[in-house]
Amino acid sequence: MWLLKLTLAVAGLYAAVVTVVYVLQSWLIFPAGLAAFGPDLPAGARHVELATEDGERVVLVRLPARQTPAAPRPLLLGFAGNAWNADALALMLHQLFPEHQVTALHYRGYAPSSGSPSATALFEDARRAHDHLATDAKAGIVAIGLSVGAAVAVDLATARPLRGIVMVTPFDSLRELAAHHYPWLPVRLLLRHRMEAAGSLRDLDVPTAVITAENDTIVPAARSAPLREAARDLRSHIAIAAGHNDLYGHPDFAGALRASVAAVTRD
Repeated sequence: MWLLKLTLAVAGLYAAVVTVVYVLQSWLIFPAGLAAFGPDLPAGARHVELATEDGERVVLVRLPARQTPAAPRPLLLGFAGNAWNADALALMLHQLFPEHQVTALHYRGYAPSSGSPSATALFEDARRAHDHLATDAKAGIVAIGLSVGAAVAVDLATARPLRGIVMVTPFDSLRELAAHHYPWLPVRLLLRHRMEAAGSLRDLDVPTAVITAENDTIVPAARSAPLREAARDLRSHIAIAAGHNDLYGHPDFAGALRASVAAVTRD
């Protein structure tokens, strides 16, 4: 009898954990509160509000080029990681690429954007941002996606013309990544948010560059390699001896990102 009671107790506890994870998955994947505070932006920066079809508003941060280029340069459209503030991403790109216009999207549900984040919402809002920017991008648009943002960049390329995609610590499939981290949970059945970047990339001929972190425990090599294999036009892959989060402070990162943008914009 005691064994039956123990089995039922364990089963009940497991069911409770599964229920909690299912309910909280949006917060676990999109922890908007962690990205609430951004840096001060330089003069010339502006925030542009875009209205969604369901009455929400998403905000783009835009920064003009700091230097006048000899020839038109592609506009850089940034999609941040799930705990990044878009202003911080825009400022980083602005500092690394002085001859480019830079913009980044505050995901839905990430202040100052309104609403609730989801994979579908991020994909839709990226297209909305592209459409707003397209007339200003005489030399095209390069999408730069960090981690979750890489999946947003790939999805955008399925629906809109891009000059290129640069992906930093990307994963092939959110479903497979979640299964890697939670092998004791039926995440493939529970996951409501679908981001299947490798599957989408296989059908694209867009110039692609990838930067990975060799010591990444959040997006391990087994989850980034299939994405590179799926790319039809892989122009560059740079691996840096860093982790997922300390990659951006590594002395090789700035040069790797500049080289990646150059690779996807090279004719």
